[in-house]
Amino acid sequence: MVAFALAALFFLAFGISARQDRRGFRNAVLFGLTFITCSFALLLQVPALPHWLAMPVVLLVFAIPTLGTLALGVFLVANGLTMVRKEGSRPPNLLSMVAGLGIFGMIALLLLVGRYGSTVAHGIAATLTLVVAYVSFIFLCFLGYAFLYGRIKVRGDVDHVVMLGSGLVGGDRVPPLLASRLRKGQEIYEAQLARGGRPPVLLVSGGKGSDERVSEARAMADWLIAEGGVPAEHVRLEDRSRTTEENMRFSRELMLADDPGYRCVVVTNNFHAFRAAMMARKAGVNGQVLGSPTARYFWPSATIREFVAVFWEHKAVNLGICGLLVALGALVTITV
Repeated sequence: MVAFALAALFFLAFGISARQDRRGFRNAVLFGLTFITCSFALLLQVPALPHWLAMPVVLLVFAIPTLGTLALGVFLVANGLTMVRKEGSRPPNLLSMVAGLGIFGMIALLLLVGRYGSTVAHGIAATLTLVVAYVSFIFLCFLGYAFLYGRIKVRGDVDHVVMLGSGLVGGDRVPPLLASRLRKGQEIYEAQLARGGRPPVLLVSGGKGSDERVSEARAMADWLIAEGGVPAEHVRLEDRSRTTEENMRFSRELMLADDPGYRCVVVTNNFHAFRAAMMARKAGVNGQVLGSPTARYFWPSATIREFVAVFWEHKAVNLGICGLLVALGALVTITV
């Protein structure tokens, strides 16, 4: 019962934290801790359960994650091959393949060390397992909460719909990835009009890159007016930003100038939504972030890239914990 009480405390903390602000990464960690402690509590109950119920619980906690890990490795390698075929072999496109090969590499290492390894090799393998387990836990927290965050719906009217820019093709044309964001923003705009609300300002945000003939904001505004049929007076440009952080900061300045009590929605692609929400929170933007659809084959590598960025943004904590795990492994190895 103590384990279930701990799980309940983590769940309560998660609920309070998410209610205060759904955009914080601590929500993801509390959500993960709730799941882990609940799984542990279920395992402790196995001896007291009837056989027909005990076996499913063990399978749920152990077998499914094990088989799921193998299936994930196969999926990631296959997805990496698809990414190379469709998008080329640039490093960002190789992330899913590298992650999948890493899973199989870790499994092979543990099998080899278990069969042939020395005491030192066992210690190194155990240390590496601790670090990988921690990183995997943080990744699953990120993935699970990002999925939950992506289920957020817009409630009530908003004053602005902020659409984040991305690179243009041919120097002035909106690519499919960016068009997806614009269509999502237009859907929010039209839904608000359909329920009798005032038309929100469509705030397109993105500066001009060195290889672009116009700013991303200008290209996005032209697309909304020409392709979406949005009145030009309902579109506003923020054309100074070069990064997502600047998207948030400069857009916030424009919205504050219009109305200090503004309420907004920020639109980006679904794989980027949770990280963008964290940036919006940091920048003081008063609004949630919604994600637009992305091609399925593109999503795994993009999500891994987002996780790496989030992990590095909290590098002091994450690297510190990894360092402690390495030190703990080394101490155990020396002691043994």
